[in-house]
Order: sequence, then structure tokens, then C-alpha cells
Amino acid sequence: MRLHRLEVEAFGPFANSVEVDFDRLGADGLFLLHGQTGAGKTTVLDAVAFALYGTVPGARKDGKRLLSDHAQAGSVPTVTLEVTISGRRLRLVRSPEFERPKRRGSGTIKENAKATLTWLDGRGEHLSRIPDIAEEIGRLMGMSADQFFQVVLLPQGEFARFLRADNEERGQLLERLFDTTRFGTVEEWFLNRRRASAHDLDEHQRSIDVLIAKVATAAGIEGGADADPVTWAHKLEEEARATRDVAVDELEKVKSDAALTRDALAQARRILELQKRRARAEAELAAYEAGASERAVLAAEVAAARRAEPVAVVVREANAARDKAATAARRVAAIADRLCSTAGGAEVVEQLSWPPNSEEREHLRTCIRSWRDDVVRLDGVLAEAKVGDRLEVELGRLRAREVGLADTRAELTREREELPGAIRVAERALDEAENARVSLPGLEDVRARAADAAAAAVELRQCRDRRDALERAVLDARRTHQDAREHWLTLLQRRILGMAAELAGTLEDGQPCQVCGSVEHPDPAAESELSVTKADEDAALAAEQKAAAKMNTAAEALATADRTIDVLVQRCGDGDADHLGAELASAEAALRHASDLSEQAASRARHLGELRDRETQLHTHSHDLAVEAATVAEKLTSGAAQLEEIRARVREAAGEDESPAARRARIAVLADAASELLDARDEGAAAESSAQELAAKAELLAREAGFDRTSDAVAAVRPVARQDEIDARLTAARDAEVGARRILDEPEIAAVADAAPVDLVSVQQAHDAATEAVDVAVAVASEAERRLLDLERFVGQLERAAAAIAPMQAEHEELAALAEVIAGRGQNSRKMSLRSYVLAARLEEVAVSASARLSRMSAGRYSFVHTDEAGPRGRRGGLGLDIRDDYTGVVRSAKTLSGGESFLASLSLALGLADVVAAESGGVVLDTMFIDEGFGTLDADTLDSVMGVLDELRDGGRVVGIVSHVDEMRQRIPSRLHVIRGRTGSTLEVIAG
Repeated sequence: MRLHRLEVEAFGPFANSVEVDFDRLGADGLFLLHGQTGAGKTTVLDAVAFALYGTVPGARKDGKRLLSDHAQAGSVPTVTLEVTISGRRLRLVRSPEFERPKRRGSGTIKENAKATLTWLDGRGEHLSRIPDIAEEIGRLMGMSADQFFQVVLLPQGEFARFLRADNEERGQLLERLFDTTRFGTVEEWFLNRRRASAHDLDEHQRSIDVLIAKVATAAGIEGGADADPVTWAHKLEEEARATRDVAVDELEKVKSDAALTRDALAQARRILELQKRRARAEAELAAYEAGASERAVLAAEVAAARRAEPVAVVVREANAARDKAATAARRVAAIADRLCSTAGGAEVVEQLSWPPNSEEREHLRTCIRSWRDDVVRLDGVLAEAKVGDRLEVELGRLRAREVGLADTRAELTREREELPGAIRVAERALDEAENARVSLPGLEDVRARAADAAAAAVELRQCRDRRDALERAVLDARRTHQDAREHWLTLLQRRILGMAAELAGTLEDGQPCQVCGSVEHPDPAAESELSVTKADEDAALAAEQKAAAKMNTAAEALATADRTIDVLVQRCGDGDADHLGAELASAEAALRHASDLSEQAASRARHLGELRDRETQLHTHSHDLAVEAATVAEKLTSGAAQLEEIRARVREAAGEDESPAARRARIAVLADAASELLDARDEGAAAESSAQELAAKAELLAREAGFDRTSDAVAAVRPVARQDEIDARLTAARDAEVGARRILDEPEIAAVADAAPVDLVSVQQAHDAATEAVDVAVAVASEAERRLLDLERFVGQLERAAAAIAPMQAEHEELAALAEVIAGRGQNSRKMSLRSYVLAARLEEVAVSASARLSRMSAGRYSFVHTDEAGPRGRRGGLGLDIRDDYTGVVRSAKTLSGGESFLASLSLALGLADVVAAESGGVVLDTMFIDEGFGTLDADTLDSVMGVLDELRDGGRVVGIVSHVDEMRQRIPSRLHVIRGRTGSTLEVIAG
């Protein structure tokens, strides 16, 4: 990394823009950065760090105040750095987060941080996002901000603390510089693996304990395992197997006894069942023989009923025919009465007689046809009457429509006459809104100027009040300063006049006079009441300088107020605040009015379009209404003529009746009644004939069935259910008789005819006792088998689990021991964790590199000694750093070094650490390096040695900047960057050798 150019503005103590040309300043490879305390030497280094990383070193970054207090209001703090990193030349421009005054009103507003990266070699895409820039700088530099602050901006004070720190503090700094994350990850990995292994081992041991409990439960015992759980489990398994074998033998014995009792019980039940069947068969035969007479009566009853059924059917049909004939006669009378009650029907009824003949039938049919024809004709007249009714309704609707059309046409005419005026009003409103929209930018500008002027006028009034107070303060401070200066000059004059007495007070006998050199003092001057001492003069001078500082401060405040007033006068024209406020209100009102009109432009344009569309619609609508009115008038004329014709035909068709509908209804009644009467007469005559024929047939069938009269046959009829009941009883009796004789003929039944009765209770009791014994033996054998199966399963699982835990235990112990060693505990005698070991290796490299420079700067006397011994009370080791004194051969603590020796050791450490960190970062070449204060503690010879080492640093084109205010350094280093402190901010002066 090589710096080329740095430009700083409104940053830290630098109020205005200052620039450093590092190519010119570092041409010799070595330059001095010096200046008064507080001038801003460190700020130059902060600016470099801020340009690269967006932050500053040390505690200053917590202040977050990088904006210069000396800069004018509204200034933007900016740092611009041109640098070459890893062969790429680029320009970085950064501005930190800061507060600035609001442009309008009081208070402040926060400006966010900004940054840009520009590639000056023409390769790559320029960047403007802060995260992207940070990522790119980190990639090019190969080191973090903390590493950069340690190896490029070498802070002498921090390395003095590092030199005297204990192992813990030294480790914290090294962890910031060297990335040990991956080694910490390894430590964490081993710790997690040990925890997981311990958890797995515990889980496996718990599973073994569970299996031991299962084995004990399966064996039916409460005690735990012996020393060897597997041997104990196998012993229980053998005991269970022996118990199972005994139970199985007992089960076979009781099963054999139970089989004998079961066979005896089956034989007894078979004999008893055969004896019961023989007894039931004998009882059924006796009952059959006793019911022979009853069965004969039932057989005769069912035979007579079946012979009488045909006769009964015909009798029922004859009765039905007589009932039908009577019903027909009554219906004929009713229809004839209804026909006679209708006008024109009585004449027809008077011509009829009974029984009906063919001439009467033909006469009725002729009348019916005539009436049906009249009904058809009248239906046509009624349909035409309905057409007339609809036509009358339509004519009424047309007359109403004619009136409505006339009203609508009048309304449209009135609206068409008013619409042109409304369109002209809408056009003017739209023009007004469009003009307002065009005038908005100008009105906004006027309102903005008026608002700025009004705010400036109010602020101007306040500033003038403050200026008057400041002017009075300046006058008072000036008078106070003049009084103090006059008092100091008076005392100075009096002291000069009394200097002889002051010198006389220092004379001693035998000592030469400071003025004349004489050792004799014959007449020394004596002090008077007006004599002034050096202390009095210094006090008066200090009071004069303090008064001068107050006067200058007040004068600067007054000048600042005058500049502010000039700016405000330019903004408001020195106008009256109330008048400018009224102008602002007027401008805002005009802007609001124009804005409101502008917002209405779209709605007004839509309204104008709607009016024009309405005008077109009205013209079209008026034409349509005129056409429709002519059509309605024509329909009214033709419809009225057609209606009159229909009404005339309807009146003619009504005849003597009230209306065609009444005439049609009367004739329809006559036709229907005559038709029903014709049918009813034919039906009644047919029913009378059928009844006579069926009565004769019933008499014939009764004689053929063996009955004297039809009434006897009807009496012999039985319901089907009764016949089925008798058949079922007769069939059941025959079936019972046949079944009983078949049972008695069976050989087994015949064999038990003379057998003694069976005692089934005693045989059943013996069988139940044998069965219960079998159940008990089965339960015992099943339980023994279940215990044996459970034990075999659990013992096998226990044996496998016990075999698997041994290698797990060995692996866990090995992993735990290794995790302890990596964490710096256990067998790790150095008490060094893996991260500490890595840091110790880096520190050893730093000690080797730093020892070479320390030996050179100390004339071969001192070198660093790295120790990896553990700290006191078990603290981590590996980070010890002591000093070897070759003059005495003693290795001692770095805390015993003097101030100058500590500076040499700290500087050597810083340079050595820079070399190691650079190598750790991928061999980044650090072409520019800054070394902070500490040279004032060195004597001339040591300073020569240090300068020799620094000269070596610039070999190969490296540039080294030394930050110091030691005067001797200015004589040794011709190229200097001088930071000059001033009341209005610091400035820079580049002095190139």
C-alpha cells in the first residue's frame, strides 16, 4: 500500500480544505509530521484511516464527531485519498455522518455517511455503496481495520502497554490481529463432540439399566443384578426354562384325564337323548289315534266349501249387476232433472221413455251434435272478444304513450335550449383550471422565496438583538483589556525602574555581581514601596492575556453575527418581518387556490365532455321520439276501427243470452247433460239384462254342486284362511304319525327300549373338574413360556448392549482427554489451548523479528525472549514475553526497562508485529508506515541507532512518517509536514527536503 494524495475539508481541526502530496513529501522515504499539541497531527492519520475503513483508531471513533467546529455552517466534512493497493490505483472519497443546521427554521438535521470508490487505472466498476467499498478494501488490503491501525499507524503507547501486559491482555490484542476463528471452531468442535459422546454413553448405560430391570421383572423378582449382569441374566433364563418344562409335563397329564371324562360325558348324553326321542314318538302316535273323528269332520267341511265356491262367485256377480242397474236408474233420473232445469232441455226429456229404444238414442245424438257445433262457433266469438279486450288495453296504453311522448319532447326541447350556455360555462371553468396548473411552478417559486424571506426577517430581528448585546460585550471586554494592559505596563515600568534593588537582593558577599562582576558591594540599592516583583509582573501579564483572549472571543462572536446579518439581509432585503409574513400568507393563499383549481382540471374536463356527449344524445333522442309519436298515432287510428268491428260481431253472437260466454256456457251444459243421459240410459239397460242372466246361472250351478238352493251353497262357503287352517291341521297330523313311526323303527331307538335311565349330573361334575384342572395347567404353562420368551429376548438385548458399551467407553475417554488437552487442561502441562498455541507461535515470530531491531537499536544489549510457560494459578501460558540483557546475561521482565528502553522495545515490537501481520495477510507490501510519539525519551546515541533502523525501513521504496514534536527530529529529517494551529482552524505546510 502506498499513499499518493490526501485532501481533507471541514474534518477535525481543519476548517478549510488542506492537501498533502505524499509522493513529494515521501520522496526521500522518511518525513516528519510535527506541530503544536492539539494542532491536528493525529487527525492526519485519522483521515487516512477514515478514507480507507470509514472509522478512526482508538477511543476517538466513539465520539462520532468528525465535523470541524471551525468550519462554516453548511460545510460538509470530506476526506479524499488517492492510494495504490495491491497494484491497483484508486481514489476514495468519504463523508461521515454529521448534523447540519436546517435550511429553513431552527434545529438540525442528520446527514448520513457517504462514500465513493473510483478506479484510476480504468479497470473495474466504480462503487458508491459503503458495504461494497468496505468489502473491496478488505479484499485488497488483506487486513481488518484493527490490524491496519496496529501495523501501519504504529501507536507507541499501545505497544508499551502490550509490552507490560499479562498473558490474558496480550492474548486479546493478538486475537484482534491474527484470525484464530478456525482454531476456536476446532476447540468448540471437540467440546461439542465430548458432550455428545458423554450423552450417548449415558443413554447407552441407561438402556442397559432399563434392560436389567426388564429381566428382573420378566423373572418375577425384585432384586437387582450381580456384579456381572449378563451371567446373572443367563442364570435366571435357565431357571425359567426348567420351570417351563415341569409345567408342560403337568399339562399333558391333566389333558389325558380330561379326555376320558369328556368321552364318558358324550356317551351318557347320547343314550339320554335316544330315550327322550322314543318317549316323544310314542306320545305322538297315541295323540294321532285319539283325534281320528275330529279330523273326519274337518275334511267334510273343507270339501263342501270348495264345491260351493263357484256358485258363490256367480251369486256375487248377480248381486253386483242388480246394484249397478239400480245405481244407473238413479243416475238417469238425476241427469234428466239437471237437463230439464236448463233452458231448452225440457223439450228433449219429454220425448224419452223406458226402456230406451233406437229412435230415442238417435234423437239425443242429433241434439248433442247441434249443441256441440254451437259451442265451437261461440268459442271463436269468445276468442275474438278477447282479442278486442287486448286491443282496447293496447289502445289505452298507446294514448298514454302519446301523452308521455309529448311531455318528453317538450322537456328535451327545453334542455336543448339550455345546454349551449352550460357548455360555455364549463369551457371557461376548464380554461381557468388549465391556466392555474400552468402557473403552479411560478407560484411555488414565489411562495418559497417569500417563506425564505419571512424566516430570514424573523431570524434577522433576533440576530440584531444578539449583535447589540455582543457589541456591548466587546466594548466592555475592550475596556477591561485596556485597563489590564495599562496596569501591566505600569508594573513593567516600575519593575524596570526598581531592577537595581531587585538585583541587589540577589547579591551575596564574596560572590561576583551579575552586572559588573565585582565581588564587593559597597552601596547596594534598597527596595522602596513602589518596587515590583517578577511574580507581580507575571500576574499582571497573565491577567492582560486573559482579558485579550476574552476580547478576541467577543470580537470573533461579533464578526460572526455581522456575517450572519449580512447573509440574512441578502435573503430578506432588510424588509419588515410583518410585511414579509403577509406577503408569504398571500403567496401561500394564491398557491393553494391555484393548486385547488389545478386538481379540478381533470374533473372539469370530464364534465365538459359529458355535456357535449349529452348534446349529441339529446339530438338523437328528439329524432327518435318524433318517429315514435307518428307510429303511435297511426296505431291508434287503425286499432280503433278494428275494435268497433269486433264489438259488433260479439253482440250478434250473444243472441237472446246476456253474452256470448253465457250462451256458450248454457249450450255446453245442455250438450254435456244430454251426452251423460244417453250413456246412463244405455248403462242401466245393460245392467238390468246382466243381473237377470247371472241369477239364472247361479241356480243351475247350485243344483250341479249338490245344493238344493243357492242360499245353501252360499252358507257352505268358507274363507281361504279357514280352508288353509283345516288343511294344515290334517297335514300336520299325518306328518306326525309318519315321523313317530319312522323314529320307533330306528335301530338305536329300539336298542335303548329296555335300557335303565342315565345319571347325567355325576358324569357332568367329573367332566367339569377335569376341565378346570386343564385350564389351571394351561395358565401355568403359558405363564412359564411367556417368562422364558421374555427372558430370552431381554437377555439377548442385554448381552448385545453390554458388548457395545465397552468400545464406546474407551472412545469417550480418549475423546475427553484430547478435548481437555486442546482446551489447555488435563495433561496439557503448558496450560495452552489450541488458540493460545497458535497465538504463541505468532508471538514467537514477532519476538524473532522484533529482537533483530531491538538488538540494533540497543547496541546489541537487549533482545526479546518468548516463553510458553503456564501462568500463575493455572492461567493460560504461551504468551510470555521477557527481555534478555546481554550485558548481564539475565532474562528479566519488560516492566524493569526505563522510559527510553521501553520506547525502543515498544517500537521494535510494533515493527516486528507489522512484519508478521503483513505476512499473515498474504504478503501485503506496506509501502507507507507512520510511527507515533516517543522519541523524546532517547539520548543522542540511541536516537542515532533508532534512525538507522528507520533508514532500513525505507529500503525498497518504503515511506516512513514519524509523528513527533521533538526539535532535534526537525534537524535530522529535512522532509516535514507541519501542522499549524490557528484560531480559525489548523492548516498544513509541506516542507520537502
